[in-house]
Amino acid sequence: MWSGKRGGARQGTEHCQNTMDKNFQEEFTQIIKFEPPLYKQRYQFVKDLVEKYKPKKVADLGCADCSLLWMLKFCRCIEVLAGLDICANIMKEKMHTLSPLPVDYFQPSERSLTVTLHHGSVAHKDPCMLGFDLVTCLELIEHLEESELKKFPEVVFGFMAPRIVVISTPNCEFNALLPGVKLYRHPDHKFEWSQAQFQSWALEIARCYDYSVEFTGVGQPPTGMEKIGFCTQIGVFVRKYPQTGESVQSEKPTEAVYKTVFKAVYPSLKDEKYLQNAVIREVVFTAQIIKHRLMSKREEYSDDPERKSRSQSSMDCFSDYLEKLVVEKNMEPFVSGNEVYVPLATIFSFPKVKRLCGTFEKLCKLIAGKVTLSSDGSAVMFNIEHENEEN
Repeated sequence: MWSGKRGGARQGTEHCQNTMDKNFQEEFTQIIKFEPPLYKQRYQFVKDLVEKYKPKKVADLGCADCSLLWMLKFCRCIEVLAGLDICANIMKEKMHTLSPLPVDYFQPSERSLTVTLHHGSVAHKDPCMLGFDLVTCLELIEHLEESELKKFPEVVFGFMAPRIVVISTPNCEFNALLPGVKLYRHPDHKFEWSQAQFQSWALEIARCYDYSVEFTGVGQPPTGMEKIGFCTQIGVFVRKYPQTGESVQSEKPTEAVYKTVFKAVYPSLKDEKYLQNAVIREVVFTAQIIKHRLMSKREEYSDDPERKSRSQSSMDCFSDYLEKLVVEKNMEPFVSGNEVYVPLATIFSFPKVKRLCGTFEKLCKLIAGKVTLSSDGSAVMFNIEHENEEN
């Protein structure tokens, strides 16, 4: 059973198919079985490309149910994700999967991430699609009307001009192995190309817009039938030359034509609000650990003087641990009356705190007024008398 992903209403003219029946393709495919399913192989192909080139801004044209965008949001190199589709309804059904989860707010990522979905056609230019490193067009072009297909190269390669473009489309030569296929694999397909047709079209685009292109695919043919090619043929276009300032500005439209239907900005440590909360939590947590270890050793030592020699070795181990992190004697935590003081310099020596703050000065700035400090501001202070009363 062939499990290829549906066209997913990746683009159309005036109409949009709100639900594309996956069973349609299963009805006529009883011999060929792809594992993993073909749509997952296409997604994995894009993911591997992302891991290779590390793009920061990625757009998926004909994003349909946002499945590819959902997978890509976990790629740590990506900071901007955008989806475009002619059918707003199918995007709206699944766009909630692109929203941040509660854990994203509790543990913000070190990277920034913004996800946006647009309703519109790939036949139209919109400035919101400028500046992308990678543009994917999976199972899209076969859904375009002839007039849209003619405009597609200029919009994607001429106007958007990303560094990399990935285009996948059915290979009609493979259709002979798919029982039940009469003309096209899906009723919304306007055409399906052979390998020669796709490569001729792609090479002409590459020539016109100064891209190189390599051909590959997913969905291996059966042994002995390699000449028919992959079930899904893929072209990977890479721009030969960096964009000049003049080319970036040329023909830039003054008005937006797409309608934004969704936007999510993920919590990030690049936002000082989230960074401050993370630093405060880590400072208090680290100070609590140091205080707990200090008090445990003091209690062990003071409760049983006869154990002094034995506990002294433990105290020495704790001191050795701190000495690995500190340089000066005045960085060690200490008790004065009912208060425990944990120097900020000691806390800053812990790798996670240092990674979050970068500098000691920034640490002091972020926790000012948010954490109880000593009178000179050099140490986190705990009142153990209040803690004993609560216990």
